[in-house]
This record gives sequence, structure tokens and C-alpha cells, in this order.
Amino acid sequence: MFGKKKSVSPVRPREKVKFSVRIKSILLSAHGFPIILTIGMMAVLFVLFRMKSVEIDYKFVEIKKQIEKSLLTQKDLKAKQAKFLSVKNLRELAKKHNFSQPKENQIIVIP
Repeated sequence: MFGKKKSVSPVRPREKVKFSVRIKSILLSAHGFPIILTIGMMAVLFVLFRMKSVEIDYKFVEIKKQIEKSLLTQKDLKAKQAKFLSVKNLRELAKKHNFSQPKENQIIVIP
């Protein structure tokens, strides 16, 4: 038992491998490739979602401008309507077209 020496294997010096070769072997391995694909897909999806949100924001601003324009048009139309339905204007139209006041039997009251 004491007479035998254990054979010790000599330590081999590590082979120098280029950094780029080591990175390629890690990234293209069975563990690295899915990680790279996942990160790549996440980056693409981030860009696509960002682009879509910017597009939706442009549409939102456009619709908001249309609403403001419609509100201004509505105000203008209400002012014109008030002008046309004013008592002064209605009396002038009645004189112009020779209208007369309705008689009592011509007035219909709807309850």
C-alpha cells in the first residue's frame, strides 16, 4: 500500500483560444442561442410597440384637432341660428313676405 506511488497526470497548459471564437461557441451553443433569440425578439417587439404607440398618438392629435374645429363650427352655427330666430329678424321676414298674426282658431296647442 505504501509502496505504490500514485501517478499524477501532468497539468496541460490551456490552449489559447481567440476571444471571438469562444464567444461564438458560447452564443451558438444550445444554451446561448435561445437566449439570443429571446433578447432579439424582445428588442424587435419593443421597437414595434413603440412605433405603434407613436402612430396612435399622431391619430389622437389629429382627432383632437377635428373635435376642436367641430366645436368652433358648432358655436358659429348656434350664433347664426340665434340671429335667424331673433324676434327682430322674424318680424322683418314677416313684413317682407306679408305674413299676418295667426287668428285664435289657427293656433293649435299640443299638450
